[in-house]
Amino acid sequence: MVASCLSFVALYGSFLRRCLASAGLSSQTVDIDGDTTIHFWGPPTATSKPSLILIHGFGPHGVWQWRPQISFFAREFDVYVPDLVFFGDSFTKSADRSEIFQAASVAKLLEKLGIRRYSVVGTSYGGFVAYRMAAMWPERVEKVVIASSGVNMTRRDNQELLKRAKMEQIEELMLPSSAAQLRRLIGLSIFRRPYYMPDFFLNDFIDKLYCENRKEKLELLKGLKLGQDESAANISPLSQEVLIVWGEHDQIFLLEKAIQLNKLIGEKSRVEVMKNASHVPQLEDAGQFNKIVSSFLHGR
Repeated sequence: MVASCLSFVALYGSFLRRCLASAGLSSQTVDIDGDTTIHFWGPPTATSKPSLILIHGFGPHGVWQWRPQISFFAREFDVYVPDLVFFGDSFTKSADRSEIFQAASVAKLLEKLGIRRYSVVGTSYGGFVAYRMAAMWPERVEKVVIASSGVNMTRRDNQELLKRAKMEQIEELMLPSSAAQLRRLIGLSIFRRPYYMPDFFLNDFIDKLYCENRKEKLELLKGLKLGQDESAANISPLSQEVLIVWGEHDQIFLLEKAIQLNKLIGEKSRVEVMKNASHVPQLEDAGQFNKIVSSFLHGR
């Protein structure tokens, strides 16, 4: 009875808000056009520091996936953490569900805020969005970090992922609706897996972080423009310097995809492989991840 009354998600959410406030960020919402509203965490006003945009993947919205990076990078950057459309408090009346629409929404937000130049860091699904932003607005995006994001995936890669997950549909993995499905996602995403997590604990995550806008999120998965072909021929080189960060043991997007992506993106791209990490290296070894990204952003 006690377990059912306690919510780790609510408690950790309160902790996150205190961390963000300590880093100088505040919760803000902006109507970017007549159809779309974007919620984000960022500084109350822009400063003279360079701007850094952290773009989350599927699952818990922005600040849940970037907490160690926010605290670290806010010292030297104006850090902005938008909730992508249909995550957190961001929503749209538009029927467009592509990563191109997500990229355009983030770009419109930054334009509304008067931010003309920025670097972007995207993880997993957020890497798809970061890639599109860099390709569509090279004059605005300075540097690009793509973390654990198979933007060069193919239909076969999706099929192989489902085999590894022992699931029939991609939404069973990316939008878990049961403790067993979430446990499987965690098993594929984290190198050092926790020994045991009770069902009530996992169900709390599902109820508060995965059920919201489930129909629309399923449409987002189906609306991806990248990854729908038999080859990765639709990936074009980027003009910016690009850092690709990958967990050596990533079971969502295998390490071979990072090596291939590095060749596709161009001469200004390089790969950093993190040992003892899987699909969320920014959380599994935040210190190493932050050091790698910081060195790249500072040109070292």
